[in-house]
Amino acid sequence: MTQPFELPHFYLPHPARLNPHVDEARAHSTGWARDMGMLEGSGVWEQADLDAHDYGLLCAYTHPDCDGPALSLITDWYVWVFFFDDHFLEKFKRTQDRAAGKAHLDRLPLFMPLDPAAPVPEPENPVEAGLADLWARTVPAMSAGWRRRFALATEHLLNESMWELSNINEGRIANPVEYIEMRRKVGGAPWSAGLVEYATAEVPAAVAGTRPLRVLMETFSDAVHLRNDLFSYQREVEDEGELSNGVLVLETFFGCTTQEAADIVNDVLTSRLHQFEHTAFTEVPAVALENGLTPAETAAVGAYTKGLQDWQSGGHEWHLRSSRYMNEGARSAAPWQSPSGPGTSAADVGALLAGAGAERLRAHAHVPFRKVGPSIIPDIRMPFPLELSPALDGARRHLREWSRRIGFLNEGVWDEDKLESCDLPLCAAGLDPDATQEQLDLASGWLAFGTYGDDYYPLVYGHRRDLAAARLTTVRLSACMPLDSGEVPPPPVNAMERALIDLWRRTTAGMTPDERRPLKSAVDTMTEAWVWELSNQIQNRVPDPVDYLEMRRATFGSDLTLGLCRAGHGPAVPPEVYRSGPVRSLENAAIDYACLLNDIFSYQKEIEFEGEMHNAVLVVQNFFGVDYPTALPVVQDLMNQRMRQFEHVVEHELPVVYDDFQLSDEARAIMRGYVTDLRNWMAGILNWHRSVDRYKDEYLSGRVHGFLPDRAPAPPVPV
Repeated sequence: MTQPFELPHFYLPHPARLNPHVDEARAHSTGWARDMGMLEGSGVWEQADLDAHDYGLLCAYTHPDCDGPALSLITDWYVWVFFFDDHFLEKFKRTQDRAAGKAHLDRLPLFMPLDPAAPVPEPENPVEAGLADLWARTVPAMSAGWRRRFALATEHLLNESMWELSNINEGRIANPVEYIEMRRKVGGAPWSAGLVEYATAEVPAAVAGTRPLRVLMETFSDAVHLRNDLFSYQREVEDEGELSNGVLVLETFFGCTTQEAADIVNDVLTSRLHQFEHTAFTEVPAVALENGLTPAETAAVGAYTKGLQDWQSGGHEWHLRSSRYMNEGARSAAPWQSPSGPGTSAADVGALLAGAGAERLRAHAHVPFRKVGPSIIPDIRMPFPLELSPALDGARRHLREWSRRIGFLNEGVWDEDKLESCDLPLCAAGLDPDATQEQLDLASGWLAFGTYGDDYYPLVYGHRRDLAAARLTTVRLSACMPLDSGEVPPPPVNAMERALIDLWRRTTAGMTPDERRPLKSAVDTMTEAWVWELSNQIQNRVPDPVDYLEMRRATFGSDLTLGLCRAGHGPAVPPEVYRSGPVRSLENAAIDYACLLNDIFSYQKEIEFEGEMHNAVLVVQNFFGVDYPTALPVVQDLMNQRMRQFEHVVEHELPVVYDDFQLSDEARAIMRGYVTDLRNWMAGILNWHRSVDRYKDEYLSGRVHGFLPDRAPAPPVPV
């Protein structure tokens, strides 16, 4: 069969190495698969299928340094996960039997108890038998924290198969942002990262949840999945009718040829690997130092990082050899080696290094403060009506007085004119049209705090390249939000601290520590993301597109906004509903719509007047090497796709969630209200951007940008 496209030249600088225990793992996994009932008689695999796929070779390449028993156990896990995937395809995807598929998935977590001594049900099929056996053999060697993380990754891997099945049933192809997010879960690479820990070293609990370790796992995941999409396009799309493939997603989004889409996928893959390396070399050492890791713990993080690198190279080498994939004309993962073996005849180290070097350089070649002219505002789809709170005028007066009292106008960052140009109460009035005067005053204050801080960090710390002072400010802001109502925050030393102490006191009055914790975490996420932006500014680095979109949610204060929207929903809606895939998908679609909207309106303000590089339009320009008019429609299309996804989730996915969780009428009404809140949020943000002076050329061109003259920091003011 003719391949649908020519496989690209992959960037993969680490040579693949083969574990010497490969034959032991092959023999063991074959016997194990037969014992579990996965071969003859399963209706899914025969012995010839298992031999042809050669999962022993996969694991020997991806885990080159572990001993024989560990390699055999890891190989059993991969035999199980690929059997699960093919079993789900045959039993549920091909038949499009959603109800039976869900019932099958609902039982599987029962075979992964966090307590190894806990009983499990009697397995009813090879998938359940394999999972029960593997869990019992694996978890005694790992900590409780690892068990929780690995069980969650396994549940995501299993449960998001329903997302794929639903899309097949509807004939729906995901948008690029949705696809990257969901592919991490259904593709299983976070799950693979857990097994890398088993084979190398467990990540210390102190840093397991930090951004650098999360980015290592996510970039590893994205690169693994996108590489697999390139090799598996023919089997998945042409043979199986699968719609969850990155090449197909970009082919559909851009309306381009399959070859062009494959080349773009490879560019994204390369960008993710560059992000992995950047994080490993710059952010991981810093987080190890900040968290006081011991030498042994630091070595564990290093071993884990190297294990992820080995997986990339080894996984590529296996794809070159496995009959499961199209690999004709593929180039070796190690182009500097002598041309022998599959794929090495096309070795070209010069092309590899030249291409990789050009892409790296482009990320740091942005010239700040270049003139771009007024922002071009394209047609923006908004299907929801605008409503405004009648308390708007009162909130404007209150915010003006509050900002003076807090000191926002006395530190050289804002003056009266800058505050008026923002008209933040107008935004708050659209976000919550039913707000009382007190509620709108409070919401306007939160918006002022977030907007002022977003202006303050790059202006004060960015221009003098003072990352240490920014980190200290972030730590102090976190201390301004005590979880215990009896705890006293530190004396404020600037307007941001005074504002946050006041907002926190007014917002959390009557809240328990557990109710305060998500709100504190949301503010911390936002302020830490400002430090991330500042770090990129100091390095003059335009971020990777995927990393940018995900961090943009944090810099925009999205978690804070959502937390305030959910406040008062009460126990009728279980927390598991908010953690469900469809609800997170709904929220992220709304958030991304608003973030991309802001980037379109603020392009001139950020690029020309502030020397910024955190803007989706610029990120697209940099990634594709195109001009502003070419990049803008890409961002516009993506924003409109996120709106369509929001509508799709509301119409098709939320009703299923309500039924799955057997929500009461009260809980369903609350969730419908939450959807309305998000609709108001998007409509209000669009109206605000269209109305205020903050982003308009005539306003921007008439101001001095930078510190305002004759302004000294405000002294502490009692609040």
